[in-house]
Amino acid sequence: MSADKGLLLTNTLTRTKEKFVPMDESNVRMYVCGPTVYDYAHIGNARPVVVFDLLARLLRQLYGANHVTYVRNITDVDDKINARARDEGITIRELTEKTAAQFHADMAQLGALNPDIEPRATEHIEEMKAMIETLVERGFAYVADEHVLFNVPSMPEYGELARRSLDEMVAGARVEVASYKKDPMDFVLWKPSGEGEPGWDSPCGIETPGRPGWHIECSAMSAKHLGETFDIHGGGVDLTFPHHENEIAQSRCAHGTPYMAKVWLHNGFLQVEGEKMSKSLGNFITVHELLDTDKVGGRKWDGEAIRYTLLQTQYRQPIDFTVKGLAEAEKQIQRWGDLFRKLEVVPSENPQPSAVVIEGLLDDLNTPRAFAALHKVARDARGGDKAAAQELADNLAFLGFNPKGWAEQQEETASNANVDPELAAFVEDLIGKRLDARRNKDFAESDRIRDELAAKGIVLKDSKNKDSGEIETTWSLA
Repeated sequence: MSADKGLLLTNTLTRTKEKFVPMDESNVRMYVCGPTVYDYAHIGNARPVVVFDLLARLLRQLYGANHVTYVRNITDVDDKINARARDEGITIRELTEKTAAQFHADMAQLGALNPDIEPRATEHIEEMKAMIETLVERGFAYVADEHVLFNVPSMPEYGELARRSLDEMVAGARVEVASYKKDPMDFVLWKPSGEGEPGWDSPCGIETPGRPGWHIECSAMSAKHLGETFDIHGGGVDLTFPHHENEIAQSRCAHGTPYMAKVWLHNGFLQVEGEKMSKSLGNFITVHELLDTDKVGGRKWDGEAIRYTLLQTQYRQPIDFTVKGLAEAEKQIQRWGDLFRKLEVVPSENPQPSAVVIEGLLDDLNTPRAFAALHKVARDARGGDKAAAQELADNLAFLGFNPKGWAEQQEETASNANVDPELAAFVEDLIGKRLDARRNKDFAESDRIRDELAAKGIVLKDSKNKDSGEIETTWSLA
């Protein structure tokens, strides 16, 4: 790969598609806002994980695997965490450890690699306190009523990322009204801890224990692990304001730098079946529900089908997440799995992407263009071209999929004909009873049968018959 990589990225800060030029090609640095670990991640949370996982893979391809540092944080101190731990009667640490493990397991099934560094907020309290004290010393923050607040009017450039004036931001934001604020837009850097909440020795001479505000966490953690300035900061478009705007204010004012990150990337919103996802509409979907329950479309879904669905739309565009789209993604994966098994193809030891796929990704991570190129390769493979099948498998592996597993899964399904007839009859009988339970909306019994079979090493897979609309179930030995 030449020194002129040709990567174009749309920078939210400038609203233009720019050629990406890293500050240091030997260490390309990217920070992405990670989960607040109090509950299962929903499908909207999964989109930035998958998007920036793919970008990290591309950066490593362009600059070398050892020349990219990808940091994604974990927020493990937060009002929602405190409330959930209290409701469950467990410690905050127990809750966050459990939920972080759930997050990692779910994202792994979506083909997402772990970041190089995954800092936790509670392990960086001292760095946050030091930054807060610096902001106070430099006149950008002040102490009031046991709080420390950032004084927004002290930074004239505030609002450049969101492209809003202060009046517009006040009108459009949920501004917390507090008598101790100098300005309505001022935001909390540190606040006193309530009874039963986690607390640490406070900065700036405040005597009562306290805890950090949300925004200061990412400023402190990114500075520690990537430096005062770095190449790329990513996250969902919903974080643009106020979270990322506040990060920029804190970091620039604390360090005296002209910018925090050179490039700001934001993935678009995700809606479900044409509507905004919300619990009130009953369309709030967690990744766990998709992977491990029958709550969405009456069946479990494959993690790689979810990844495929999320990557079908270019990252900056809004995406409509539908059961139909998931089903189509799964069928595509099954077709490719059949092809790889038929031609006896597995990805290379060190799979390399094709030039046409890289060209698509270089254009602002244009995944639809990259997949269009793969479908052309697949047509040649279906004609019996084993080299084309190999190219397809290697590209898919680079994109974070597991083509070897697809072929093996097809083999397992095909091998069911060789199992003991008595076992097969037992399984088919229970599958019939499970389908009856589902028709009667007895989902507890349906889940019980599924778990009974799983305990015997039987894996079920549900799909909807295209003609009748009925749920059909196939099985294989685990």
